[in-house]
Amino acid sequence: MAMELLRRSSSRISESSGSAIALILLLFIHGAHSFYLPGVAPQDFEKGDELKVKVNKLTSIKTQLPYSYYSLPFIRPKKIVDSTENLGEVLRGDRIENAPYTFKMREAQMCNILGRVTLDAKTAKAFKEKIDDEYRVNMILDNLPLVVPIERVDQGSPSVVYQLGYHVGLKGQYEGSKEQKFFMHNHLSFTVRYHRDVQTDAARIVGFEVKPYSVKHEYEGEWSEKTRLTTCDPHTKRLVVSSATPQEVEQKKEIIFTYDVDFQESEVKWASRWDSYLLMSDNQIHWFSIVNSLMIVLFLSGMVAMIMLRTLYRDISRYNELETQEEAQEETGWKLVHGDVFRLPTNSDLLCVYVGTGVQCLGMVFVTMIFAMLGFLSPSNRGGLMTAMLLLWVFMGLFAGYASSRLYKMFKGTEWKRIAFRTAFLFPAVVSAIFFVLNALIWGQKSSGAVPFGTMFALIFLWFGISVPLVFVGGYIGFKKPAVDDPVKTNKIPRQIPEQAWYMNPVFSILIGGILPFGAVFIELFFILTSIWLNQFYYIFGFLFLVFVILIVTCAEITIVLCYFQLCSEDYLWWWRSYLTSGSSALYLFLYATFYFFTKLQITKLVSAMLYFGYMLIASYAFFVLTGTIGFYACLWFTRLIYSSVKID
Repeated sequence: MAMELLRRSSSRISESSGSAIALILLLFIHGAHSFYLPGVAPQDFEKGDELKVKVNKLTSIKTQLPYSYYSLPFIRPKKIVDSTENLGEVLRGDRIENAPYTFKMREAQMCNILGRVTLDAKTAKAFKEKIDDEYRVNMILDNLPLVVPIERVDQGSPSVVYQLGYHVGLKGQYEGSKEQKFFMHNHLSFTVRYHRDVQTDAARIVGFEVKPYSVKHEYEGEWSEKTRLTTCDPHTKRLVVSSATPQEVEQKKEIIFTYDVDFQESEVKWASRWDSYLLMSDNQIHWFSIVNSLMIVLFLSGMVAMIMLRTLYRDISRYNELETQEEAQEETGWKLVHGDVFRLPTNSDLLCVYVGTGVQCLGMVFVTMIFAMLGFLSPSNRGGLMTAMLLLWVFMGLFAGYASSRLYKMFKGTEWKRIAFRTAFLFPAVVSAIFFVLNALIWGQKSSGAVPFGTMFALIFLWFGISVPLVFVGGYIGFKKPAVDDPVKTNKIPRQIPEQAWYMNPVFSILIGGILPFGAVFIELFFILTSIWLNQFYYIFGFLFLVFVILIVTCAEITIVLCYFQLCSEDYLWWWRSYLTSGSSALYLFLYATFYFFTKLQITKLVSAMLYFGYMLIASYAFFVLTGTIGFYACLWFTRLIYSSVKID
């Protein structure tokens, strides 16, 4: 009862954009209420129990702009009731509302008349636009999304794949005509699959499917509540099984909406009901791609590690065996710049800020993947992944402040508050600026994907009320901790860097360095982009975590290798180059996203293209600070290690 009262009060607060404390409590309370592991918290239904069908947003892979279900003139219930959405659902554009359909457990219904709509010019245009953009209707029953089963022949054997939601309608021509017409899917044949307990006779829902049809319904006499259709009548056993006489969408056309409900017992247990949803893609290709990428990267990593260990061992042994002054004067290579290698870099404050931000991203991604692998972020918890990432980003501000201030103190800085302030605001400010522009574009399209003011206020509170203070707390802790001295002293006069070979040019080496980290993730990146932009589920977090570990190792190794070559050529300006070497993989990520846009997506509208490239720019920027920080820390550890291993006179 207390939880219900809290949820009711939090819903009112969300609608009226109430106090900041109440909003943040709403986030945690709703998350605690809807969170569960896959296979936990099933709901049993007795025969005749009412099933609550809900409608969700309309989605299109052509526009990437979601709309609420009732933005189109569909049949409405007497009262539309909004479901309470968590932060992630709101940011995804989900708008979950009650549906006018009436289901009763294990009681089949045929040719139920939902209602009729007479189209005017405005409503006909609205339907045509959504049909032309290939919008799909999404529904939910017992937390399961509605899917359309599609049969296909795979290697000689028939199989069934599932597509999320059904199309609003379709385009076509009448026989003998070339004129393009629009037709409405106005008859839905639902199938609810359930698993029955033999002892208690209670049932649990394990599947929710639909087959849409376009039917021009006919009836005799005047329209009334008791009207019986001649095109769909269970009494005469005339059912809808095809779209032979489709319902055209035109002004002044009358559209009658009908539906069937069938219940089928299934051997699938409740704990396994998501399996069919999560196995939509070709698993053999996915497995082969992941294993192939893994083998290539491990092979390259092994070679790099072996070369580095053998080369460094020989160099350190040779340098430590130099005994005479003449031999010491003739030394070349990385030892020669020992007096300059830890010299303060240009724009050291900015480097501290980016390193701290990278630590924040790294911590967020790592913890999110751990929770996802353990099953805490199941697809059944809609919006859970995005909510978890936002909260983890906020709380990882503590580590961001600590990392940036520790590096700042190593650079002999004294104004740690200034560094903490920049760390707390630089990256979020850039991302927020892009996000606000994109959100304005979505508002202009009247899409449900636009973030409401109440949610915007909650995001600002998370940033200023929690993240910023934690960054300052971490900065204080990091700055007060004693600094670690460099293994060698820095000369007062900087050494002149000799002319470099073309292959050691900073721009060239940085661009080359980003190829290997990108190569470790680009195959998995294809599946991630497909799940995001083609409206499919992604739940192979075990593989993703493995790829993430490979990415960390690859970023570290390629940066160490190029840093070693740079020092051997007597170039000691390694601080920023180490960050940019692995961080340049973000450039290849954005280029691949551009390639994916033109080869895999069907986006034609300018606003939709701007949304795609805007969000991919944010993702590439985050990938830059993440991979750059990994490379920087690897190179910092490497330089400290090698210069502390040789005798410096």
